[in-house]
Amino acid sequence: MISARIVQLFISAFISVLVLAVCQGHAETVPDNLLPSASHRTVKEKTIIVPSEVSRRWKAIKLAVIDKTRGTENIYLVPVGSPFKVPSTTLTITVEAFLPAFTMEGATITTSSNEPINPGAKVRISENGTSIFQGWLFLKFPNTHAVTHPKYGFSLIGVVPVLK
Repeated sequence: MISARIVQLFISAFISVLVLAVCQGHAETVPDNLLPSASHRTVKEKTIIVPSEVSRRWKAIKLAVIDKTRGTENIYLVPVGSPFKVPSTTLTITVEAFLPAFTMEGATITTSSNEPINPGAKVRISENGTSIFQGWLFLKFPNTHAVTHPKYGFSLIGVVPVLK
């Protein structure tokens, strides 16, 4: 005689297999009401600390903008803190922060020195007013956090100190 517990297990397993089979064809679409809302997502913001002596010493970065379709590369001096419109494009680049010796510990990003040991620039790039990239570009590690755009590539290639 089959016990009631075995029947319950069999029915539960059957229902689970049935639900999986039905859901398999719909795996790529999740109803909006089942997605986590912004208030339920865990987003850890980093605190960026730019010491005043760094702000006073560095005024711009040298940024290479590569036009992949034309095979050309132009180098621009992009000032720290001000929007820069890339000539003959619909691109605008803003350097939000520059750190000459980028370091990150926990939730804090800062610099370990005012010398260009590991230069990093936090940039925001928009095209036609729409943000296409916001993140860090590194002089020594150009492929880290690389911008993926079908037409343009971007590389931090140098920094410009304030002339005394």
